[in-house]
Amino acid sequence: MRRFADLTSPQLGELAQQNALVLLPVGQVEEHGRHLPTGADLFIAEAVVERVADKLEGEIPTVVLPAIWAGYSGRELLRWPGTIRIGTRVIIDLVHDLLISLIESGFGKIVLVNAHGHHPALLQTAVREVADETDVYAAVLEVASLAREVFQRIRKSEPGGAIHGGEFETSVMLYLGHNVDMSQATDEDHFRRGSAVIPGDGFAGGKPGFWSTWGIQRSRTGIYGSPTLASKETGEIVFRAMVERAVEFLREYYKHEREDQA
Repeated sequence: MRRFADLTSPQLGELAQQNALVLLPVGQVEEHGRHLPTGADLFIAEAVVERVADKLEGEIPTVVLPAIWAGYSGRELLRWPGTIRIGTRVIIDLVHDLLISLIESGFGKIVLVNAHGHHPALLQTAVREVADETDVYAAVLEVASLAREVFQRIRKSEPGGAIHGGEFETSVMLYLGHNVDMSQATDEDHFRRGSAVIPGDGFAGGKPGFWSTWGIQRSRTGIYGSPTLASKETGEIVFRAMVERAVEFLREYYKHEREDQA
């Protein structure tokens, strides 16, 4: 795997001439309850990108940027230590300027790989603005959404069990071998509320509308879900699904040319 920051300027210039695919992991450092490290979102984004880059080796020239490790989290998460909170407009501007810098260096195929639930709209806004300014269309992948169908088939928790620090993230972190203290996992904050139109399980971008869980049911432990039902086996299946679907998308994205350019 080629890491952007490890390479010299001439090496990166060669990759730009090869129309290399640039992958940018996007995570966050925020509280994830008593049992998960604050870097869970970051670690998941980095792991997916690294595995994807390895799979594309020899097929698509690919280079991996250092991850965005801090971003926006809702104010409610400040009730627990460890949450780093950066303003929404700062994130949009940061991503905008990163993309512009890459484009000015000659790169035209750029994909953000996001693992943090508060980021999708912000990343999409930045990508749209950059496209308007440069005619370069970067893409945004949401890792949890990539595995949504697979997870829904194998999950052990009921709806509301995999929102923040629940079965999904805990399973993936167990598989990746990160610091997970299952003795501290609790299901007391299983998410039980919602509406008939916007279901209580807002996992993986599955809601038809937005209504923040943090404003509906007050968390006592800093999570929403049922992490006690997590397993390394579930994590492996989910992680492999994220990687495989990401690879499928990236192959399509990399080869695509707009009709007026073909």
